[in-house]
Amino acid sequence: MKERTYLDNNISNFTNLEKEYNDIIAIIEIAEQDKDDSLLDDAKIQLIKLSKNIKKRELESLLSGEADKNNCFIEINAGAGGTESQDWAQMLLRMYSRWADKKEFKITIMDEHQGEEAGIKSVCIKIEGINSYGWLKTESGVHRLVRISPFDSQSRRHTSFASVWVYPEVEDNEDINIEDKDLRVDTYRASGAGGQHVNRTDSAVRITHLPTNIVVQCQSHRSQHQNKAEVLKMLRAKLYELELEKKYLEKAKTEENKTEISWGHQIRSYVLQPYQLVKDLRTNKENSNFQSILDGEIDDFLEAALIKKI
Repeated sequence: MKERTYLDNNISNFTNLEKEYNDIIAIIEIAEQDKDDSLLDDAKIQLIKLSKNIKKRELESLLSGEADKNNCFIEINAGAGGTESQDWAQMLLRMYSRWADKKEFKITIMDEHQGEEAGIKSVCIKIEGINSYGWLKTESGVHRLVRISPFDSQSRRHTSFASVWVYPEVEDNEDINIEDKDLRVDTYRASGAGGQHVNRTDSAVRITHLPTNIVVQCQSHRSQHQNKAEVLKMLRAKLYELELEKKYLEKAKTEENKTEISWGHQIRSYVLQPYQLVKDLRTNKENSNFQSILDGEIDDFLEAALIKKI
């Protein structure tokens, strides 16, 4: 059913673009016959808009990776710097949530650890929507913020870092083997909202994959059984992403202009002081409208990174 929905959407998108194109051509012919300049101007505006939509659909058609059309998980971790970095991690969570809202994707918080004063130490969210992993897969890396800190009484400029890791949700039938002997399972009491249930039951689950030292955890459900099932999905997804990463790096070694995408690599800089500029260090894409970026308008950056990677 997922595959059918994916194909139906592709066909529907193409059909709508074709219909819109034919409608514009018809309007242009009428405008030329009637010598109606205002109608011709309207048609030109529609044609420019259509051209942008076609380019976006063309890029979507290139999202043909093994897991591009899958749902995805996003992990955000505050770097060193205490409250300042934790607030930056919260801002990134808001940015990706706003982006997903605009796409009408579903967002679920899988695990979250609040900062002592403000912001978050770490968070993992799940974004459900066609091509959500394909669009966001290039966001993995370190994001840097430069601003006058609202938490500094002397109003000094601070540099903060937060890491982002995006990995795809994968089906149980994917060729990822997880053996029980390789797992350490811990349970603990969930934090946050939930009343007596949170305080009295060890419903949250943490699993450590011993061979890779990958740690995943979930507290989004009231049931320990449900949380464990989600954690196993997240672990399978991370292991799958590591396999994709290995394949990509092997391929990149043979390419002259390869893209460095190691997890510790800084990919984007967000500067608020002494000027406002968001710059992707891989593509040199820039945007001075800082607020729109934080409100989820990141498609230009995603598209530029995808084109470079493809």
